[in-house]
Amino acid sequence: MSTDRQPAGAFEELRAAALSCTACRLCEQRTQVVFGMGDPRADLMFVGEGPGAEEDARGLPFVGRSGKLLDRLMAEEMGLTRESAYIANVVKCRPPENRDPRPDEIAACRPFLEQQIELIDPKVLVTLGNFASKLLLGTTTGITRLRGRAYAWGGRVLVPTLHPAAVLRGGGDAMANVRADLVRAKAVAAGADIELVDAAAVAR
Repeated sequence: MSTDRQPAGAFEELRAAALSCTACRLCEQRTQVVFGMGDPRADLMFVGEGPGAEEDARGLPFVGRSGKLLDRLMAEEMGLTRESAYIANVVKCRPPENRDPRPDEIAACRPFLEQQIELIDPKVLVTLGNFASKLLLGTTTGITRLRGRAYAWGGRVLVPTLHPAAVLRGGGDAMANVRADLVRAKAVAAGADIELVDAAAVAR
């Protein structure tokens, strides 16, 4: 993690490039590119899978039922709003029928996420759900086994947790797990001495 944040102009240039991107087939049916939202100098960044129908319509990430739950949990467990963190997705355009992004779509969009992470330079990344967690950790291990720990990842700390949609389906246990993960992420961002797992240990 660098000590000097990148100038705002570089971030806006990246946004402009994403908004005009036609590198994969997802551009053909999108309503809007969902680049991300929040503070581009945030210490904490959330990464989800991709936009759904409401996100595609509004051009903002996590604005449906899952987003409302995420807002609530961020406030209750971390004292944060989406304006004081940063929220993005692996892919910036909605996959048709909310299917999983395909490998070529991920490859086309991944440079945008990597540059977002580099420019925002967060202390902690929270990956939301199976897809984002497995992708960034480079593993086939599922989220239920990955969560509950913090990982040393590229000079930062990565904390995987369940997707808010899974919490809406899963009830009390899922909710308790996400709350615990967000408390862990907040503690790491505040400088707490928490045992970290080397991300390379789960990569495969």
